[in-house]
Amino acid sequence: MKLNLKKILKIFFAGLFVSVLIFLCTATLYLRQHYTVPILMYHSVGEPRSSKDNLLTVSSATFERQMKFLSERNYNVISLSQLAKFMKDKAPIPARSVVITFDDGYRNNLTVAFPILKKYNLAATIFVAPKEISVVPDYLNWNELKELSDSPLIEIGSHSLDHNFLLDIKDKDGLVHRIRNSKKILQKLLDEPVDLFSYPGGGFNKEIRQMVIDSGYVSAVATKPGLRYPENDIFALKRISIREKDKNLFVFRMKLSGFYVAMKDWQRRHKDVGIKYYE
Repeated sequence: MKLNLKKILKIFFAGLFVSVLIFLCTATLYLRQHYTVPILMYHSVGEPRSSKDNLLTVSSATFERQMKFLSERNYNVISLSQLAKFMKDKAPIPARSVVITFDDGYRNNLTVAFPILKKYNLAATIFVAPKEISVVPDYLNWNELKELSDSPLIEIGSHSLDHNFLLDIKDKDGLVHRIRNSKKILQKLLDEPVDLFSYPGGGFNKEIRQMVIDSGYVSAVATKPGLRYPENDIFALKRISIREKDKNLFVFRMKLSGFYVAMKDWQRRHKDVGIKYYE
């Protein structure tokens, strides 16, 4: 029987087309089900002073370029507390919403990042550990933190009492003390509610998560909370780390897509590389 090459090629490309179509439909459905509002995580904004700083620092030029991009492309920058309320109330979240957060409380959050945020009228949340305020070099002091908290653009959250990795602390009372007292100290000295919590180093488990809830917080963020926590858990919100390597606006835009977290989770789930489940 003589093979008809044209017929074979037609069948092959038809099958290939159907396979690609099925893959694209499946991928689109998966991504839509796992869309998350991008919560950007910054630390220091300025010029790095050490090799460690290189991992945590975004230059002022890159930060301004990114904030300008958010403003000019009409992204809807909302506060973390607004996002938590939308999620808690199961209300529709405005399209193209983005949240900006900072961890640790570097002084340049005030001197460098804050003027840029004001320039583009963008809200942000800054997480600090009370025992490090006015103590750690290059970190904010209490007067500076108060100046930030007085701005309608800035909300202050707790990064625990002393920034220690909570999973390393085996004393339950010590954990409660760090989580609850950091909130009390910040509220007293800033004279405003402190309802948001950031797990130091992103580490937590179900007991620590419950302690945060019992301490009166309304939402908590981590870095990669693990694949077993859903995207709509307001006490295990996943964030996207922004570093100097993201100065390319194409990369930055990809991280703003709302699908970046889902793609990274899918990648970790299938490669089984670097997965850390927080029970």
